[in-house]
Amino acid sequence: MTQRINVAQHVPELYHHFLAVEKLLHDSELPTTTIELVKLRASQINGCGYCVDMHSRDMKKAGESDERLWSVVTWREATVFTPAERAALALTEEATRLPDREAVPDEVWRQAAEHYSDKQLALLIAAIAMINAWNRIGVTARLTPGH
Repeated sequence: MTQRINVAQHVPELYHHFLAVEKLLHDSELPTTTIELVKLRASQINGCGYCVDMHSRDMKKAGESDERLWSVVTWREATVFTPAERAALALTEEATRLPDREAVPDEVWRQAAEHYSDKQLALLIAAIAMINAWNRIGVTARLTPGH
């Protein structure tokens, strides 16, 4: 598969602003591990090979275990995630699969709200929105994994 376009090359200001949001998220009170789990799960759902590859590698470099990396796709059955991480993964799936349902179910929201403050929930929503935007760029532009 050949990359179609380099969006960053043609619209560098867009990437500059996207990266500024990423920095804000990573400098926030939301745990970095949670942010990375969200990015990996949304990327799996969206079929963005570039982002799955990148976030898996980033998590591995940060010390994430193979078992947790392999289990993200089956997080409901896995026993290696905390209740807070499971709530974030559930919210990620619901917010990423919006066309599949009417809205994020109240129960999923309640579970997330049990583990995260309002500010953290706002950050989590932004993190989910950002990775979905990155995924759409990656899939549409056909970014090649491993680079």
